[in-house]
Amino acid sequence: MNSAAGKDTMHQNPPRTPPAPRTVTVAYAGGDERRGPLTMGQANMIRCILRDDPEHINNHDVWAIPPGAGLDAVLDALRTLALRHEGLRTTFPHAPGTAPVEQVVAAGGTFTVTVLDHTEHPEERARYAESVARGARVGRFALDREFPLRISLLTHRGVPVHAALASSHAVTDGSALAVLREEFLALLAGEELPAPAPFAPLDLAAEEASPAGKRKSDASLRYWERIIRTEPQEMFAEPRAAGADGRARQLTLRSRRGARALAGAARRTGNPEATVLLAAWCALVAHRAGQDSCVTAVPTSNRFHPRTARSVNTLSQDALLCLDVRVPSFDTLVRTTWGAALNAYKHSRFDSVRLWEMIDRVTGERGSHFARDVVFNDVSVLPATLLSAAPQDSVSAELDLVWGPFQALPTRVLAFTYETAPQLHISLWADPALFAPQEAEGFLTGLVQLLEAAADRDVPLDSLTGLTGVGPAERGPDWTRVDGCWASPRAVRDALSEAVGGLPVHVEADRDAGVAARAEAGTGTDGDAAGGSGAGPGPYPGSSPGLTAYIARGATGLTPAGAHAALMAAVPAHGGTGVIAPRRYVLVESPPAEAGPSGAWHRLPIIEEGTGRSRQVRHER
Repeated sequence: MNSAAGKDTMHQNPPRTPPAPRTVTVAYAGGDERRGPLTMGQANMIRCILRDDPEHINNHDVWAIPPGAGLDAVLDALRTLALRHEGLRTTFPHAPGTAPVEQVVAAGGTFTVTVLDHTEHPEERARYAESVARGARVGRFALDREFPLRISLLTHRGVPVHAALASSHAVTDGSALAVLREEFLALLAGEELPAPAPFAPLDLAAEEASPAGKRKSDASLRYWERIIRTEPQEMFAEPRAAGADGRARQLTLRSRRGARALAGAARRTGNPEATVLLAAWCALVAHRAGQDSCVTAVPTSNRFHPRTARSVNTLSQDALLCLDVRVPSFDTLVRTTWGAALNAYKHSRFDSVRLWEMIDRVTGERGSHFARDVVFNDVSVLPATLLSAAPQDSVSAELDLVWGPFQALPTRVLAFTYETAPQLHISLWADPALFAPQEAEGFLTGLVQLLEAAADRDVPLDSLTGLTGVGPAERGPDWTRVDGCWASPRAVRDALSEAVGGLPVHVEADRDAGVAARAEAGTGTDGDAAGGSGAGPGPYPGSSPGLTAYIARGATGLTPAGAHAALMAAVPAHGGTGVIAPRRYVLVESPPAEAGPSGAWHRLPIIEEGTGRSRQVRHER
């Protein structure tokens, strides 16, 4: 194995004398003018665009221009793309301070290309072009007026070499950029393009607004709610998660060994390579996280339908895959993966506003904070693949690992699979608080080792540590499973005390889950369970005991509902640190005089107690 850990292979290498930029305006005309509502995918991404760091939301790509293509040919190809795809002629009008609700497709217009002409070749030209494209991601796109591609044309003494561009995620996702790259290169090669994908964004919006489309969205919300109510809220709830800073370096695996192993495992099990790879990924992620199931987002799901496979549109809506890994062997897991993936894909078109309203409501009832910790994007099976713009330095390597640049990471672990043959090519961004450089490398090599073993035999899942070298998360004795989630009573105590203004708090795990179950079902002393789609806040079948919080409220007038609301408002700030709300809040006047065993809190007179989510019980004093 070759490894470049600690070395940034994506340094910019700018020219010694940066060229003065020249702006070229390109006009286009002759398209159809249309307007209508947003698609669900557009609304989802626009919500993120208006809220999040543009450097993290915007996309980028680098197109190598073949020898012999002149400046005019390049500009003509770009003009053709703008006319060919309605998405590139789309803007989203809206008043300041509001979010767009419609899209407008122009019949014609203009866009600009920034030409950077170099008198000398920059070192490592492809990496330099990559840095120019990344630089263009900075700054939010003006949705109501800006052309959705920021294009820089890098030339050498007037000869085009690379097109480096950033794109608005409201119009293109990674696969759409790949489609544009393929068509751009075909135009420069003099090829005649087939008719564009007939399913334009406005056509998709009309389908989604139909009665059948609304039923599909409703079914997706019900599917997501079941997972949000019952599965781990954070895959990586562990002590190390508290040190995250939201940035991670790209680690790229290229391995012929991995490709051979994946093909062998697929043949032996009789399953598609994509299914085997997804099963291996989920098995290793859940093993490393110490979870009974793997909850992972799969954003490419909406690209698998023939009508949308080559659409120049943003189809970025998550499929939420939940795969139970409590099975004895890898082969058993593979057999369940395909059905679970299809179910996730089937439920990946939804109204994102309604989705987040549901998540906020359900997590408030459950007392948790849903974290999109794991993202797995297998774009290798799509018709157009957004391969990394970095040079293919190691195309013949048996197993090679190369480190790239840091970038904002809105999740704990993100992986892109670009190809599976003739090499397994995966880029991984893993939170450095959870994965030191050698651990991130070990995770990818462990994935290859799992595939190699699976190519030869059925692998017991309890052997993953010895087989792959990847061990489960280390949690101290304070940590416990609460409602299927890992939690630290100590962290809950600290977060709750801070949320209620520093009042003394004691938190402990319930000894009898049945008592909590009866209480929250309304058969104990705590009143009715909270509503919400017919399900209360917990516990759930097979869940472990919950937490009980004792709060010395003094003269504050705090109630269980107030304590729960205060903690839930603070939970996002404590995400990943093992904080989940207690099932019961017990309010007393003062803390026990003696420190030490928790029994001292049990003996105090109770003022009020409850879940904080429903009718409370007051005790006569």
